[in-house]
Amino acid sequence: MTHTPRGGAAPPGPAVPATPAAPPPAVPPQSGPGGVPASRQEPGGSRPPAARRQPEAPRRTAFAEGAVRLREAATTEPGRLRIIGAVLAALVVTFGAVAAWQVSDRAAAADDVLTSSEPLASDAADIYRSLADANTAASSGFLAGGQETAASRDSYEKGIRTAAGKLVGAAAHSAPGSSSAATITELNRLLPEYKGLVERARTYNRQGYPVGGAYLRYANEKMQEEMLPAAEDLYEKESRRLDVDYADATPYPWAAIALGAVALAALAWAQRRMYLRTHRVFNHGLVAATAAATVVLLWLVAGHSVARSGLTGSYDHGVRSLGVLHDARIASLKARGNENLTLVARGAETRKVGDETYDAYDYDFRRDMAALDKGLARAGELADDSAGEKPVAAAVSNMTEWRKRHDAAREQDESGNYQQALDLVIGDRGATGECFAGVDESLATALAHERREFEEAATGGRDALTGLPQGAAGLAVLGAAGAVLGIGRRLSEYR
Repeated sequence: MTHTPRGGAAPPGPAVPATPAAPPPAVPPQSGPGGVPASRQEPGGSRPPAARRQPEAPRRTAFAEGAVRLREAATTEPGRLRIIGAVLAALVVTFGAVAAWQVSDRAAAADDVLTSSEPLASDAADIYRSLADANTAASSGFLAGGQETAASRDSYEKGIRTAAGKLVGAAAHSAPGSSSAATITELNRLLPEYKGLVERARTYNRQGYPVGGAYLRYANEKMQEEMLPAAEDLYEKESRRLDVDYADATPYPWAAIALGAVALAALAWAQRRMYLRTHRVFNHGLVAATAAATVVLLWLVAGHSVARSGLTGSYDHGVRSLGVLHDARIASLKARGNENLTLVARGAETRKVGDETYDAYDYDFRRDMAALDKGLARAGELADDSAGEKPVAAAVSNMTEWRKRHDAAREQDESGNYQQALDLVIGDRGATGECFAGVDESLATALAHERREFEEAATGGRDALTGLPQGAAGLAVLGAAGAVLGIGRRLSEYR
């Protein structure tokens, strides 16, 4: 009999495999606001913060990379040697380059002193002197009237030709558009005007018309108030240019000297360091570099010292003396011109000084003679040998006699003896003209002597620098090569 099992349990029977439950249908993920998957959204629909990138390390510059490599190299002896060799070579080359540059500038300035600025300053002084000479000869010829001598006429023409020729030369050497060029242009314009006035004065004077004297005084006024001041301005400009060239040529090349001392100190340090590490006394390359730098430094100091001495001597015993003698000669020419015009004007021009009234030209004559006296005294002080002293002493003697004869001529003129006064001024014998000629010739001799001294001293100073720029550059290159080879020999021991 079959009994039904108690309870709700199923009767035992064969095991039936369980059927797995079907998976739920796949649902594509839904995007939330902003295109962010819903699964990545925070509750409430808010968007999660974006993921942050890690910052990249800053890239090093080429300079920084080089500094790093240099520090790494400096930790090894070969690296240190390479650095030392590079520094030594750079120091020696820099020393040679600066030495060549500074000496080249000074050599160029010294050459300008000798061949450009001093000759131009002398030409400017000659322009002034030639104009004053022509003016003096014109007044002397006027006083002679129809008896004007050929020598007086030739002296006037020579003064005009010399001034015109010197103006052409000065114009060729002056910079276009410069103040000197403008002054030369003005003088070229005034020179024909002055010459025309002198010719009119002569023409009327030969015909016996008193208006000739007025034309001559007008020509003298143009010369004294326009032409001579312009020539003096040109002379002063060229003299300042000469001073600038001297200032550029004479200073010591301190930068090159200092670099040379630093280079020698560095070479000595490198050799001592090498000796302490290797106990070797000499390194041929470094010894050669030291020798080359020493030769350049000694040549630089000695050569420039000789050049400076020569240029300083040419200035002290040449340029200064030339300037004083030029001024003295110009003063004598102006004094002679005013002496002649005293007789031409015959008291028509006066000057009041305080309560006293003087003849204007005689007053200027005495002032010019005082300047001549002062200039000759200064020239005598600057003369450093008998060849320079003798012509100055002769000029002083003639000047003293000139004053005595002039006073005698003025006494005759003021007494109404015009012809006697005229004979004492332009006569053949015993006249002031002889004294003036003696002063002028003596000063010309002194000027020629001082110019020779200047040229000798300035040439010696300039020649002392010859070859120094090229030698300094060449030896510096050899010294740098020696330093590199010396360090390279030491580096070869590490291979």
